[in-house]
Amino acid sequence: MATVTLETAAEQFAARFAASGELSRSGARYIPGGYSRHSLTFGPHAIYVERGEGAYMHTADGHRLLDFHNNFSCNIAGHDHPHVRKSLLDLVQRGYSFGNPMRHEHRLAEMLCERVASVERVIFSCSASESCLSAIRIARANTGKDKVAKFEGGYHGLGDDFMLSLHPFRELFPGPANNPIAVPNTAGIPRHVRENVVVLPQNDLESCARILQAHAAEIACVIMELQTGAGGVITLERDFVQGIRELTRKLGIVMIIDETITLRAGYHGMQGLYDVQPDLTVFGKMIGGGVPIGAVGGRAEYFRMAEEGMVYHSGTHHGHPLATAAGIATLEVMDQAAYAKLNTQADRIRKELGAWAAAKGYPFIVYGVGSHLGYEITDGSARTYRSCRDMIRRSVEPKMQTFAFEMANRGVFPMYRGQIALSQPMTDGDIETFIGTAQSVLGDMF
Repeated sequence: MATVTLETAAEQFAARFAASGELSRSGARYIPGGYSRHSLTFGPHAIYVERGEGAYMHTADGHRLLDFHNNFSCNIAGHDHPHVRKSLLDLVQRGYSFGNPMRHEHRLAEMLCERVASVERVIFSCSASESCLSAIRIARANTGKDKVAKFEGGYHGLGDDFMLSLHPFRELFPGPANNPIAVPNTAGIPRHVRENVVVLPQNDLESCARILQAHAAEIACVIMELQTGAGGVITLERDFVQGIRELTRKLGIVMIIDETITLRAGYHGMQGLYDVQPDLTVFGKMIGGGVPIGAVGGRAEYFRMAEEGMVYHSGTHHGHPLATAAGIATLEVMDQAAYAKLNTQADRIRKELGAWAAAKGYPFIVYGVGSHLGYEITDGSARTYRSCRDMIRRSVEPKMQTFAFEMANRGVFPMYRGQIALSQPMTDGDIETFIGTAQSVLGDMF
């Protein structure tokens, strides 16, 4: 077989998913780009879906894909899980949109408090993006300070305070690695916002200490993903995270851990794996079972101002019954045994595929904690990354695009940006399919 190139893979993708391409073009008459999430674009356009079941989805083009995308890690229970479906159908028959709360909200909050040791109170919103905004409002209210510190490569939603120094492109990471400069990732970010955000380097405690100490009188909070997602999969090291915890406590800075993705790393979240307790935690994605939701949880003292009406938090659909009911069902599905199964399967992919690629001499790495993994085709200079800057120096983007196109062409759907997320319905056979398909694609590329 001829060597697979970006050109041949893209050509086959365009032909195989031609119906999706036409839907994108026709939708652009009413929606810029054809759909409302720019991140859905997989090469030239998104792949449109008709339905899904278990670990699979069926596209508008008539293809059945093994889904290792899972709505950017959201669908940890897969598609149309019977327990989640039943919870939604039971609710729909009774009504699902009132100007009044329902009991589901209490139960989901209770479950989060039971699972995550640092969480004593919870408030819900409609997305993790909103909840990140609420978290920094709570931090500012409790500290009387204004500035926000975030990490390069960290994504915390669409808020202006967070759309800085996010995506790993060389031109968006100016300044030395030990003293990053805040740079917008989108047009429309006001100058005063840029001046109000302090950017930190990943896994460099000495530099973080210097920066935080210099701005401690102004910084209300540090927000961080223990393992990043949108900015590329970079795992913060346990000792580094614990060092940041000590620093923030010493300097009177609120520590916020964004577990929107990493709650799937372990039953108690990734903070449970690291034995670290932040002041506030943001949740999203899987806690709604595929229905839009977000939450902020944390120590009770940080929510007293909300209880007293000093910090405003409200929205028409906050704590929506559909989302909280689906979330309860999903967390019931994701018990300790389910987590152990998923993490074992993810370990198999990381170790087996990684060892195979290394033995072949292919510059392909698989890494990460839990059931959300990163993969990269590198320039061959390293098999580990400690920061998003490492990634942008060493990742070979045309090869990454080729691999993603070909995986989809051959029936396996990863995230376009070099990530995969497993789901509870996946079988050992599904894991074998992923590994075998990846080996086939890489063998045809190198």
